[in-house]
Amino acid sequence: MLQKSNPKNDNIQVFIKDKLYPRSEAKVSVFDSSVQGGDAVWEGLRVYPEGVVCLDKHLTRLQESAKTLAFVDIPSKEFIKKAIKQTLDANGMNDDTHIRLTLTRGEKITSGMDPRLNQNGSCLIVLAEWKPLVYDNDHGIKVISTSQRRNSPQFLDSKIHHNNLLNNIIAKIQANVAGKDAGLMLDDRGFIAELNGSNLFLVKNGKVFTPFAHACLPGITRNSVIEMCKKHDIEISEADITLSQFYNADGVFATGTMGELTPVVEIDGRSVSKEDSLQKKIISLFKKEVRGLCEKLD
Repeated sequence: MLQKSNPKNDNIQVFIKDKLYPRSEAKVSVFDSSVQGGDAVWEGLRVYPEGVVCLDKHLTRLQESAKTLAFVDIPSKEFIKKAIKQTLDANGMNDDTHIRLTLTRGEKITSGMDPRLNQNGSCLIVLAEWKPLVYDNDHGIKVISTSQRRNSPQFLDSKIHHNNLLNNIIAKIQANVAGKDAGLMLDDRGFIAELNGSNLFLVKNGKVFTPFAHACLPGITRNSVIEMCKKHDIEISEADITLSQFYNADGVFATGTMGELTPVVEIDGRSVSKEDSLQKKIISLFKKEVRGLCEKLD
């Protein structure tokens, strides 16, 4: 599904490093690490009137990703929260909003790969847009398995939520060419990892399964679904899962901040029902409980 431009976003304010800029002036240097080598980390946040969903968990992951990449100037959670609130207030946003939160290693003194060239501190970007959920969660999405494998930790650890997304983008291109909504990525062993932009779950015989997070991001929405299932005594487990098992599931759904919970109704031309009662129950429970996961900004 192709996202559409929203005219309401034409004049938004964007926070960069330490202050707000109008969209037309919101830029980073050509010497910024995000431009030079995709050297940045990011989080996607969703805003409701009750606050930002799982905000503290997102900020923890941002900081841990930055630490893994040896950033030397990682802003505090307090600073980031103030920047988010300043941005939302400036744009009058408190609902139907998605935030792309990015932390780059910052501007280099000259072009090059060496992090020692970064001597001006990191750069925080808070890009908040009026944006509904990206998928049609009522009708579901169609996906295709791709030849592009998801990285294993021996190449690039998926636990780092980094901006070098070419691995996923290539999978998305393959899905686009096939006329499907997303690319389904396998790991280096041939087991299911995730979609190019979201985690996957399957329902079979009254039980719920999700791939091990060996080669996928252990998403925060994914974790919320796991915790919710345990809370409601729904049997759930992680496992190595094959394409055949997904083809023959009673139900399949994707999870992510951009789309929340989305039924997958076709995989490689095989139809998958979105009417499974347990799957519908999980999606309904999440809709009821997601706002309880929000954190208010002071």
